[in-house]
Amino acid sequence: MDSLTQLALGAAVSVAAMGRRTAVWKAVLVGAVVGTLPDLDVLIDHGDPVANMVLHRAESHALLWLTLATPLLAALVAGALREWGAWRRWCGAVGLALITHPLLDALTVYGTQLLLPFTNQPYGLGSVFIVDPLVTLPLLIGTGVALARRDPASALRANAWGFGLAVAYLAWGALAQQHVRGVAERSLAAQGVPADRILVTPAPLQTLLWRVVVVSGDRYLEGFHSLLDETSTVQFDRFDRGLALAEPLRGHPPLVAIERFSQGFYKLTREGDTVVVHDLRMGQEPAYVFAFGVGRGSATIAPLSPPTAVGGRGDAGAALRWLWPRMWGEPLPPPR
Repeated sequence: MDSLTQLALGAAVSVAAMGRRTAVWKAVLVGAVVGTLPDLDVLIDHGDPVANMVLHRAESHALLWLTLATPLLAALVAGALREWGAWRRWCGAVGLALITHPLLDALTVYGTQLLLPFTNQPYGLGSVFIVDPLVTLPLLIGTGVALARRDPASALRANAWGFGLAVAYLAWGALAQQHVRGVAERSLAAQGVPADRILVTPAPLQTLLWRVVVVSGDRYLEGFHSLLDETSTVQFDRFDRGLALAEPLRGHPPLVAIERFSQGFYKLTREGDTVVVHDLRMGQEPAYVFAFGVGRGSATIAPLSPPTAVGGRGDAGAALRWLWPRMWGEPLPPPR
């Protein structure tokens, strides 16, 4: 999730964990800071844009390392606030602020390597968009009201309500995702389309409109379904994956890394004399946030090292103008 949401989540769980053992403002401040710490790994340059992508949300988001770091961070907090008597309580608050960060990230589609060092498998449920106001606002309002209340019991209730609403919304997203997946599977079966992989993830900023990506051999399909659509059928557009462009690049580390990290949701295109690999999970046709030049040449394709970042976000204005009516069930074709 975005940094603001992680800050708000860290603050909320810290307030809940500390209860009346410290001032609300102290719990908010510590939780907000600790809740954003894992994302400082974006400051590390791993040498090329592909490595920077696949190594984000790695060790800094691993549950084991965060658990081991908790007692030390809690000691630093307790010492700085001169609250050594509450060290164990601070361990709980700091640990929850750290652990809930990657757990929330794992609900997005990006991929979070929760189980390092045992496996580098990226986990991404994809049931919530990376920025969603209905996750962030309840957390911010809950902690904001808690800070404003003088009565500790009232402050804790306000924080609990905000946290509870955010969690309920996340649960709703997971249920809605499974519903749309069922709609997509039935639509594919009715259209006679074999599916190697199916991805269902919300369109930006909400959980009413869902994007469905299907990998089927050497092509991929993209469709959208709103929970308010009058029909229960997903209409798909079909595109070539450009797998022939991958043949001269087999074994090229950046391409292998994207194939693995995207869990098979990728395509290749030629842009001038550059072969570009696109992660199909983030963005929508034809613009993808993560796209990298991995080969170069016209008649003969050679590996490009280091790879180059060429991703973009497309026309955000056109996308947002389409998103609003499409979200409410208006059957509009996506902007291309």
